[in-house]
Amino acid sequence: MADFLSPAERSARMARIRSNDTAPEVTLRRALHRLGLRYVLHKKGLPGKPDLVFPKHRTVVFVHGCFWHRHEGCKVASTPKSNTQFWTDKFDRNVARDAQVQDALLAQGWHVFVVWECDLQSKTRANLRAETLAADIRREPDIEKVRSKDFRFRQAHRRASVQKQKGRRHARRIPTSASANIK
Repeated sequence: MADFLSPAERSARMARIRSNDTAPEVTLRRALHRLGLRYVLHKKGLPGKPDLVFPKHRTVVFVHGCFWHRHEGCKVASTPKSNTQFWTDKFDRNVARDAQVQDALLAQGWHVFVVWECDLQSKTRANLRAETLAADIRREPDIEKVRSKDFRFRQAHRRASVQKQKGRRHARRIPTSASANIK
């Protein structure tokens, strides 16, 4: 299907897409502030510049758009019909970057929450989501759970790197001359 906008109109429309202070982000910020939580916006020293940073609770929150960050099962996360390969590659890069940022923050000891745009569509849903998020942020983590999760994460990471190393060793294996000398 051809684009119904001219290239100039499409460019102007794409230029209006904001990365900071989006409507869902502002809605969540207001609701959390109303619930008594104080935060820092877009802290540059952290990986991915999280939308909301709660230093007191060592927690970060990302407000993701369903379309750009590929919310699983959401009807908004559709793929455009024109230039499909470009969009698929772009979405894959976005999702991979999101995973890398979350892993980096977890490795630094931060708690990471993702709130999706569709969770903030109506005022009622936004307030409900803000209340559950506020409770999760304020909840003291069970240290044993955190340790076991961290241990399991490190174990899985080690297993993956060992598998990768084994694959490299097997791929580079060269037949030895010892087997050629056997008579």
